[in-house]
Amino acid sequence: MGARLARVFRNFNVENRALREISREKPRAAPRHETEAPPSAVSSEAAESVKKKDESLLEHLRTVYVESTDPAAATEVTQDVAVGKAAERRPLRVAFPGHRFGLPELHDVPKGKLTIAEALKALGSHQHQPRTWTAEKIAQEYSLDLKDTTSVVEFFIPFKVEIIPPKTRTAKQIKAS
Repeated sequence: MGARLARVFRNFNVENRALREISREKPRAAPRHETEAPPSAVSSEAAESVKKKDESLLEHLRTVYVESTDPAAATEVTQDVAVGKAAERRPLRVAFPGHRFGLPELHDVPKGKLTIAEALKALGSHQHQPRTWTAEKIAQEYSLDLKDTTSVVEFFIPFKVEIIPPKTRTAKQIKAS
């Protein structure tokens, strides 16, 4: 019933209201800002200045001397550095049991890097025993940079689940299944 009543009020005198809106005078456009020169004159001056050669700029360009080196020599140096870093690996300390989460089983990790399991273990150890597991000890244990380790320990906190008991015995409780 309410929809019919709403439809009646909505469609009441629709044609007259539409004609009144259409016949209303349209708003005028804002006046344009006056310019000093027509656009064609400005563009012709710019085109002439682009085509003209500037002798002082050409002289500066002639004084520039570029010296280049062979890129093959530079790549050999970076490959040697990459091979040296690949040799610096450390054994894995903590791992997920089995092939969980679709991750391959790792045996060693590059120095300066952590796996997710190692990061969680280190952060959890620091959270539970901050005096024993300091940032310096974690950096030494996992071959990490001390500055980065200090930042990670300060700003990253692993999840901590706390179960707060209800105030009364009659309150609803979630029971383990």
